[in-house]
Amino acid sequence: MNIGYIHPADQLVMFMQRIYDRGLTTTSGGNLSILDEEGNIWITPAGIDKGSLTRADIICVRPDGAVVGPHRPSSELPFHQSVYRRRSDIRAVLHAHPPALVAFSIARKLPALDLIPTVIKTCGNASIATYAVPGSDELGENIGREFDRGGNIVVLENHGVCIGGSDMFAAFKMFETLNYAAELEISARKIGRLNHLPAEAIRITQTTHHLMMDDFVPRSHAPEELAARRDMITLIRRSYRQGLFTATHGTYSVRLSDGSFLITPFGHDRAYLEVDDLVRIKAGMKEQGKTPSRAVRICQQIYEKNPGINAVLIADPTYGMAFAVTDADFDVRTIPESYILLRDITVRPFEELYTDPEGFASHFAPNRPAMICRNDCVIVTGGSLLQAFDRLEVLESTAHSIINAHDLGDIVHISDTEIDEIKTAFNLCD
Repeated sequence: MNIGYIHPADQLVMFMQRIYDRGLTTTSGGNLSILDEEGNIWITPAGIDKGSLTRADIICVRPDGAVVGPHRPSSELPFHQSVYRRRSDIRAVLHAHPPALVAFSIARKLPALDLIPTVIKTCGNASIATYAVPGSDELGENIGREFDRGGNIVVLENHGVCIGGSDMFAAFKMFETLNYAAELEISARKIGRLNHLPAEAIRITQTTHHLMMDDFVPRSHAPEELAARRDMITLIRRSYRQGLFTATHGTYSVRLSDGSFLITPFGHDRAYLEVDDLVRIKAGMKEQGKTPSRAVRICQQIYEKNPGINAVLIADPTYGMAFAVTDADFDVRTIPESYILLRDITVRPFEELYTDPEGFASHFAPNRPAMICRNDCVIVTGGSLLQAFDRLEVLESTAHSIINAHDLGDIVHISDTEIDEIKTAFNLCD
């Protein structure tokens, strides 16, 4: 979806609905704006329910200051104007009060952006603006000074966050990713010490294999492929709604019976993917005119090394990743379902995913269907797409339960004898 073809008023409604539906703002909280090519600022209104905005509610502020629309513009209009005056590269501003980022704003700290590569790449730098009364010119100046430094993310003391982007999707990606980083750090601190990525580690993630593959032109689309595309889109959208994926981070892949496989595209908004956006990979070549996920090489290696695996899901779910960015042990022997679905979780070093994908792929086995890559991702596999998705859900649910139990007392895991009984009852191999 190219939002350049969507009217600014419709964009503001669309993204405010996403923010509200994810619980990242309240009925009266937050505001969005877009600066159009004619110098008009389209902005959300003051005092109108953010959960039921329509295009008719959106306000247009002309360059001469004239206000067009049925409501007053947001009281935070001054800081939106301040950002646009100072930064000609910014065409959209997003302000909201998500609980995790508010927690950092009232502690007057920034979330760690160096725990996983996707956060660093998406967010860049962030800074903190000194507190001032909401809606005041002083607040606009405080925020504007931070944008003068060249960053696009400003946490507001005792308030929330302000983000500027080249368009509203760019601003939203940074917002969603920053909020994810805040939630991840809060969860991780409950179970262990944070492991930060050194700056040089980011360089090895700059893979280009997905950009250099030869093209092939598909002559037809068999019913098997069409069904896989349909099912992938259904579960990708569900993954996004459940917070297992973010807008641009998360990979789905499904192997077809001829040995080719489908994979999510690079850089597309996961909330609006369509069946024709998915990329087919065949004999090391990609479907013409499309760019596959950067994870295409590791998926290919997993399929080659493991004939029984027909689906690979790569994600950064918040609770599961809390174990990836700390030294905390992820022992899934909590309830029988967790052990039956996940078995023995293997933790692999960060760099192995990029420097030795063949070796990384060889660690999967029937009793090791899921893996954590330090400071990067979780990978789950399955004989089918639904089985892999079930495992991703169970992994995140299990991690959530362990983190919740951390402050209740010592966790009592299912014993070795009880595990043996589960293996016998469910015919699980070692």
